Amino acid sequence: MARIVFGMNLSLDGYVDFQDLPVPDAKLFRHWTEHVGDLAGSIYGRQMYEVMRYWDDDHPDWTSEQHDFAVAWRRQPKWVVSRSLKSVGPNATLVADDVEAVMRGLKAKLAGEIAASGPTLAQSLSDIGLIDEYRLYLQPVVVGRGKPFFSGPRPPLRLVSSERIGGEVIRLTYVPA
Repeated sequence: MARIVFGMNLSLDGYVDFQDLPVPDAKLFRHWTEHVGDLAGSIYGRQMYEVMRYWDDDHPDWTSEQHDFAVAWRRQPKWVVSRSLKSVGPNATLVADDVEAVMRGLKAKLAGEIAASGPTLAQSLSDIGLIDEYRLYLQPVVVGRGKPFFSGPRPPLRLVSSERIGGEVIRLTYVPA
């Protein structure tokens, strides 16, 4: 049985807007590449999927590390939860209806980790008890505004680990208590 994990980079004041966060250092970027490469797949909300579609096409200015991430991202299966999208890109499946049944089915048939990507999607999955773990990658900045990591109330959480990744980032890992 797979586990659904929600993890994102965020500011110290809890916001996930990537344009306001520092560019990951080499170690953190490598961490994300390895993480994506090890996933059984990823579940995206529409907004996060549209941001991540950047990795579908090669860019001439990419470093070898960026290319490696793109290869890992393209390889993994993706499920996109959206009622407004009519189609999705390569290696992706659109989920427009009966989201809970589809997600429970994925958990039952896959092994390993499935990443939930996007705070709004994570809130919906949390509301129906499907998030098994939360990973907060705290960046050393305060942005003061934006989209929060937790977009609504959460069940009580229990800290299970903390780890420094790269020069400045602390990852806090929580499970529902």
